[in-house]
Amino acid sequence: MAARPKTKTIDEYLATLSDDKRAALEKLRQTIKGAAPKAEECISYQLPAFRQNGMLVAFGATANHCAFYLMSASAVEAHKDELKEYDTSKGPSASKRTNPYRLPLCGSW
Repeated sequence: MAARPKTKTIDEYLATLSDDKRAALEKLRQTIKGAAPKAEECISYQLPAFRQNGMLVAFGATANHCAFYLMSASAVEAHKDELKEYDTSKGPSASKRTNPYRLPLCGSW
């Protein structure tokens, strides 16, 4: 996969994606906005992200899947029972391709 151009906004990031990935991540974006309406959108580590009193979450797309990242160790700890099906050992969080995140879970933050 070619290197993605550096983007400054979530809209710019989403514009670089295929229609299916853009639609999936836009749905996730709206879910995050609903769960954390005061959070500010930003780009962090070249990924779309949200921050409110620190980093909350980020999301992105690779050649083979879309991903959702918890950017707060305290969020991982607070929701450890809900996250037991997911790999949270590398960095804040990484979704399993065979077990994608459920949007209701994302809405609980």
